Amino acid sequence: MRMIVVRTLIVAALFAAFAAPSPAHAWYRHGWGWGWGPPVVIVPYVAPPVYYAPPPVAYYSRPAGQACYAGPYVCPLDQAGPVGAQCSCPTNGNTRSWGQIR
Repeated sequence: MRMIVVRTLIVAALFAAFAAPSPAHAWYRHGWGWGWGPPVVIVPYVAPPVYYAPPPVAYYSRPAGQACYAGPYVCPLDQAGPVGAQCSCPTNGNTRSWGQIR
């Protein structure tokens, strides 16, 4: 009787060992390759240099601070001149009004 119990326990142990679930295999088995590839280099983000555009050319077209004062008309100068020199500004008609550079 004792041999029957021992044999039954051995058979049950073997059955339990083979019937137990095996660990899951989570490998990708399709495609090609050996599981390695070229090295990946991660470079930190570097902001591009700040670029300020030059001011428009119109700022350089006339001297700063000089204007022709011709009575009720004031106009910017096309060329630099000495303070107090004569100049002229266009009027509403086809004439010019004479004044001084300040």
